[in-house]
Amino acid sequence: MESPRKSKFTYRHLQQPSKYSIDSPLRVIALVDLDAFYAQCETKRLGLSPEQPLAVQQWQSLIAVNYPSRAAGVTRHMTASEAKKLCPNIYLAHVATWSAGSSSWSYSPAGSPPDINTSKACLDPYRAESKKILKILQDLCPNAHTEKASIDESFLDLSRDCYERLLTEYECLRNTSEHGDELLPLPEVKELEWSGSHLVPAKEGEEGEIDWDDIAMSIGADIIKNLRSAVYEQLGYTCSAGIASNKMLAKLGAGYKKPNQQSVVRPCATTSFLSAFEFTKIRNLGGKLGSQIASHFHTTSLQQLLSVTLPQFQALLADDTAVWVYNTLRGHDRSPVLPKSSIKSILSAKSFRQALPAFAAAKEWLQVLIADIGSRLDDEGPGRRPKTLTLHFTAASGGRSNVDHWEARHPLEARRKKSKKSVTI
Repeated sequence: MESPRKSKFTYRHLQQPSKYSIDSPLRVIALVDLDAFYAQCETKRLGLSPEQPLAVQQWQSLIAVNYPSRAAGVTRHMTASEAKKLCPNIYLAHVATWSAGSSSWSYSPAGSPPDINTSKACLDPYRAESKKILKILQDLCPNAHTEKASIDESFLDLSRDCYERLLTEYECLRNTSEHGDELLPLPEVKELEWSGSHLVPAKEGEEGEIDWDDIAMSIGADIIKNLRSAVYEQLGYTCSAGIASNKMLAKLGAGYKKPNQQSVVRPCATTSFLSAFEFTKIRNLGGKLGSQIASHFHTTSLQQLLSVTLPQFQALLADDTAVWVYNTLRGHDRSPVLPKSSIKSILSAKSFRQALPAFAAAKEWLQVLIADIGSRLDDEGPGRRPKTLTLHFTAASGGRSNVDHWEARHPLEARRKKSKKSVTI
């Protein structure tokens, strides 16, 4: 009688996702990335069609460009006038601003962008929408570890959710505590449902039979499809996503097919997926370290660097760095998804092209900066107040920045009461 076919994973491996182990071969990590987020926020605020070309303007530069505008050749960091030449019907939405002496931010009338000399850019509207999106992710996946990577990106460790569904849907995986290092049976599945995901292809001969890591990934894809649908249904925003075995691959996977799509990078497809990249596109390899490696080995191709041995990297770099680079180029990333604690500091700043003419003008801008900080503290919720207020300023004569510190002995009066009153300085 033929023995049952076995998986390459053990019962011990199966238990690891329940503890969010970074070494689990059944780990499932996703990155959810809002598509041209600032542009989507402005499209929604203005009640425009998603097909309307739109760019978000900060002074004369574009800081966000929606996909219809990109199709016309408009890119970020172009000037507003350059964008108009390429796409005459583009809608240019300037970010909200604080005005000198004001205690709240506002939007300027269409066609009348604010003056950089008398206004300060405000991103509060986008932060507020970002918080709503994060809440949806956390509410729908309360067991997942969720890490806000930026205002428009969030990592989710779905390992425990996938583990629980594996046990629910596959009876052969239950009661695993006594099996230890015994190999799991192979799943009796001939085809998987990928929830509309783009499946990164593996190299010929590397795919193999469907195993439990594939099934875990397919469950993760289903969870992310539901999350993306919920964000759109509740708030009207589209997002793209990458699902993989670690944060690095999930981040790269989210950009594989955009906008409003999701991609799965299975372990068997990691080598073929990464081989198309320049290694400098990988996080932490795009700066001085990446330049040093590219200069030494005369290439930016990740595929070509796979032939470089660990001792060769160690001859160039510190041992820890060499090991990290060697593993990263092969798609290994052990960084955990860490729910970030409350922010530890808030910065509000304004640069002036010309020196302020008098203390009265400086006082108006101090009111704005403190009102800005107060508004963001209000968003942090009750019970949080600063312990120290630090002021940096540079005299008109130039030279080094001056610094003053104040310790808060009482709840800061400088915080606007109910965000409506200006500050007395």
